[in-house]
Amino acid sequence: MTEHTQVAGLSTDHLSNIESHLERCYIQPGKLPGALTLVARRGEVAYVKAQGLMDVERNKPVRRDTVFRIYSMTKPITSIAMMQLYEQGRFLLDDPVHKYIPAWRTRRIYKSGVYPNFLTTPASSTMTIRDLFTHMSGLTYGFMQRTNVDAAYRELKLDGSRSMTLEALVDHLAELPLEFSPGTAWNYSVSTDVLGYLVQLLADKPFDEYLREHIFEPLDMPDTGFHVRDDQLERFAACYQYQAGDQFTLQDDPETSPFRRKPQFMSGGGGLVSTIDDYFHFAQALCQAGEFRGRRIIGRKTLEFMCRNHLPRNQDLPGLSVGAFSETPFAGTGFGLGFSVKTDVAKSQTNGSVGEYGWGGLASTNFFVDPVEELVMIFMTQLIPSSTYPIRQELRAIVNGALL
Repeated sequence: MTEHTQVAGLSTDHLSNIESHLERCYIQPGKLPGALTLVARRGEVAYVKAQGLMDVERNKPVRRDTVFRIYSMTKPITSIAMMQLYEQGRFLLDDPVHKYIPAWRTRRIYKSGVYPNFLTTPASSTMTIRDLFTHMSGLTYGFMQRTNVDAAYRELKLDGSRSMTLEALVDHLAELPLEFSPGTAWNYSVSTDVLGYLVQLLADKPFDEYLREHIFEPLDMPDTGFHVRDDQLERFAACYQYQAGDQFTLQDDPETSPFRRKPQFMSGGGGLVSTIDDYFHFAQALCQAGEFRGRRIIGRKTLEFMCRNHLPRNQDLPGLSVGAFSETPFAGTGFGLGFSVKTDVAKSQTNGSVGEYGWGGLASTNFFVDPVEELVMIFMTQLIPSSTYPIRQELRAIVNGALL
């Protein structure tokens, strides 16, 4: 039996395969500019490694305190914020959305036509707040490029134009048809942006202020927010776009990035920047039943509830999804209140535990929490789109292989 050096029951020798794999397969061949990976178990950081460059043009190496665009890894944070309000009795999951957004009372379903001349039919069900959490609302994303409805989203810039406001988003969405009757299918969408609007409405304070007071300050997340402050600029990564032939080109320069300005549109679906340690504090709070360093952000039972599969009849995503895009492979994966949830390890074809949950972001960032093993993994890089390479599954294979 080989002797292992270990931290928290993880082989440090095996974890070093993360560095060699990323270097050999992604960074050295020029597929990724750089990467930063953190693995923790039982609250102890067992592995953290910066590799490659955060800014190729300026030859700046990735640092542990690099500021990244986390895009859809904003969604779990927004979902926790909304469920904090649930714990205060401010809403129920089966409440119709129109109780809070009256203009959404009469929702219609797309039948044919192009914007603004749609032919529609009445919805057969009422959209509930749970439908927003689970992406079963009938809303969509413009980048799907699948239907005439998402073409209208692109025309109206509903995917998060920084000049949009949450109020304007909700008003525009009231005028557009849904892709399907709520609760009948799964489609990745702007639903979580609508949850951000509801947080602001129910808490009666700006969404960014609410997050700062109730999540970022309690968890010591000083580098997380909707824009990059002047004092963070030196640490702000460039973002890159995949090009054919395993190349990438600059997509967003840190100096001129829209993230340098405070946006009007506080996107609960994808607007935050963060660092790996800030996000670790959040993920570790989830792993520890809602509490980190003595500060609780969500109740234990509420978190258990969020991390169950809320898809009807315990189905996984292949049984319900109408769109091809997700930040997780579909098979063996259900969806909870703001996270994907692993329901069948064998079907998922990636090792892990039933009940593992997490999500990823547009620029290939990713995290997961495995409550069975008390394991947290966070991966940061900046390459769009996130579907370019199967890094997330490869990292799960390596990290789970390190468990002793």
